[in-house]
Amino acid sequence: MSMPPYTIWCYEKDCGRPALYKIAARWSDGLTSELKTYGLTCEQCLARWFARSLARQKACRRAANEVLEPPGIYRLVKGQRDVQLDRLPDIEARLLATMSPS
Repeated sequence: MSMPPYTIWCYEKDCGRPALYKIAARWSDGLTSELKTYGLTCEQCLARWFARSLARQKACRRAANEVLEPPGIYRLVKGQRDVQLDRLPDIEARLLATMSPS
């Protein structure tokens, strides 16, 4: 799905800032695959939503053939489809390093 031409807002309630990032995980049932979206966030809400997505992914039940990779952070770019979005592993690593072990 390509980015719509209008502004996408951060998912955080009462935030009001444009979303700059998509937090998503690659999902596949063996036949099809897609990015499963956990959130669209601004810079200020990114750490909170990334932590939330990791917890939700851990709790997700999967069927025998389903694959759900750990969530990643992608830069949102208007007009680009999910497969074109750049993953940002440096930001992921920085945020993971600041999270307390659970």
